[in-house]
Amino acid sequence: MNIPNQHIDHPLLKEKGVTLYIKREDTIHPLISGNKYRKLKYNLVEAKNQGHATLLTFGGAFSNHIAAVACAGMEHGFQAIGVIRGEELQDQWQHNPTLALAHEQGMQFHFVSREQHRQKEEQTFLQYLKNKFGDFYLLPEGGTNDLAVKGCTEILTESDATFDVVCCAVGTGGTVAGLINASQKHQKVLGFPALKGDFLNESVSRFACNDGWQLVTDYHFGGYAKVTEELIHFINDFKHKTGIPLDPIYTGKMLFGIFDLVNQEVFPRNTQILAIHTGGLQGIQGMNLVLKKKNLPLLDV
Repeated sequence: MNIPNQHIDHPLLKEKGVTLYIKREDTIHPLISGNKYRKLKYNLVEAKNQGHATLLTFGGAFSNHIAAVACAGMEHGFQAIGVIRGEELQDQWQHNPTLALAHEQGMQFHFVSREQHRQKEEQTFLQYLKNKFGDFYLLPEGGTNDLAVKGCTEILTESDATFDVVCCAVGTGGTVAGLINASQKHQKVLGFPALKGDFLNESVSRFACNDGWQLVTDYHFGGYAKVTEELIHFINDFKHKTGIPLDPIYTGKMLFGIFDLVNQEVFPRNTQILAIHTGGLQGIQGMNLVLKKKNLPLLDV
């Protein structure tokens, strides 16, 4: 699978002598885009090998992972069950673009309280779900496990060895771990967490095979799914200048961070950077509903 690297022509990059390319993983599949496709690839093979007919996973109201699992289930002949955080969504999911898409793709929902959702890794809760739905292949929230990391090692190709720095947004740590494991010795991998908390270092370390990486924790904009007017303006301006849409949860925050670091001259002149566009564009519609309620500017679609 040959995913194009798109060169970014921007005055700041020229001024600072830095080269930036974006790997357009968002173009892999119309609905299962970016890292979600990579994370699911070997899990779907394993689910089939184990003879499972059902996939079960967890997620929130605007989860890219929920949307991707629903679409992958439909495409590969699995029943998909989404255990959704937030009982209040039970009567209003039809107004949520992500859940409406997942339902359209055949996903069955089970809504749980936030307290129940925190028990998602406990055996008693998983047994309750098995009693309710029968046997299933379990995909963790966000999709990160050993097979997901294996899939994400395939993002980098031999020709990407020319880059000095590889950048990626971080949610559960699986994608960046795959990049770390596939990176060359001379390359530094920078992960940009989309949420607050130092626990991600531990999550990434669990899967990473070398130490040529670092998490840049200054660009979460207040936490997961939190955005500011400054970020919205950056994403809209970036799309206007380059034609590349960015999602506000992950890739938008990462690129804001990269440009800020370039501006601060953190990268020496002649540094070649590859940023991974991990998709997630389905979430823009839902984010615009939130922004509209807050009377904030909307993301261009």
